[in-house]
Parts: sequence; C-alpha cells; structure tokens
Amino acid sequence: MFNLIRYIMLIRGSCMLDPILLRIAKTSILNKFDNKYIVDDEQLLHDYPYLSEKGATFVTLHYDKDLRGCIGSIIAHRSLLNDIKNNAISAAFKDYRFNPLSSAELSHLTLEVSVLTKPKLLNYEDFDDLVAKIRPNIDGLILKHGEYQGTFLPQVWEELPHAKLFLEHLSIKAGSNPAIYYEHPQIYTYQVDAIEEKFDEILPL
Repeated sequence: MFNLIRYIMLIRGSCMLDPILLRIAKTSILNKFDNKYIVDDEQLLHDYPYLSEKGATFVTLHYDKDLRGCIGSIIAHRSLLNDIKNNAISAAFKDYRFNPLSSAELSHLTLEVSVLTKPKLLNYEDFDDLVAKIRPNIDGLILKHGEYQGTFLPQVWEELPHAKLFLEHLSIKAGSNPAIYYEHPQIYTYQVDAIEEKFDEILPL
C-alpha cells in the first residue's frame, strides 16, 4: 500500500516532513489578508513533485497554547498541495468553533501540518478489548456509527493520556456519548507525521 509519508521522507532523504508544507499553509492564510502572498501551484509542483500525490492532512492553529482552529481530511481525495491549502484556509477562517482569524493574532500563532496514513478498520470484541488494542500517543482514531462520526488526531493523547478517557471524549466529539460503545461502532486507526513551527518563524513563499 502506498505510504505518502514514507514517500515524502524518501524523496527528501530525511526522517522529517518537508518545511515547504508549513510554508504552503502559512502563505495560503496570509493571502486572505494580502494578495501579494501567492501560492504558485505550477512552480511548487515542478519543484516538489510529491505534492501532486493524493494526501490527507490536518492543519492546526494554536494561539499561544490554546487551540485556535483545526480542520482536515480523513481520507485522501485531492492532491497534497490542494489539501494543505484548503485545510489551512478552513482552519483559520471556517472552523465553526472560532471566529475567523484576525491579522492581530498572527504573531501569537503556532502552525502545524499533519499528514495522515490511510485509516485501517480495527477489529475488537468489546469496549475492554478496544481499550487494550488502541496505542496511546501513536494511533489517531475515527469513530463511525450511523449518523455519528468523529476523529481525534494522535496529538490529542497529550491532553487525554488514558485510553478510556480518550474514547469517551471521542464519542462526544462524534456527537454521541460513551454508551455508543455498547453498540459496537466502527473504529479506524491511523497514524500521522507532523511538522510544527511558530507562525512568525515560517518563511512565506
């Protein structure tokens, strides 16, 4: 199975994600304040061909240490370049939990881009088995059951370090409650590689 994260690292000859991902995200956000900041798709795809591969990403903004926006794709459905651009704009201006970002906030921001692996269905017998099978600090989870759906990135383990607590909050994120696990919802696992930097320290394109 094609693994975009490994492919990026192989191309770069590095175990780190490419800082160009942060530069794309930052420039996409800055463009909404000043159109002198431009993401040149043609040039980027020429210089970084892997950006044309389909990829699923999340873009996360923190104001100081508080979440300020987080929007992403669970399944790869467009190019990595377009996914980052669209998710950066959505995290900054379209996350329903927050007001649209203002230029006065930029100096307080930290920007993170996460690239996701393809989700895998996790087979489990019951809630206790589920708790035993998920891997703290490694697995991101997707919960699906009827009209309910939600996901937590692996980074959420920092705030919810215990598996039961993680699962309880995931059920709420999905619009339900912990009783949903008695109905044996579908659980998918995925992993991410992420790159993060203070907004002001990221070089725009």
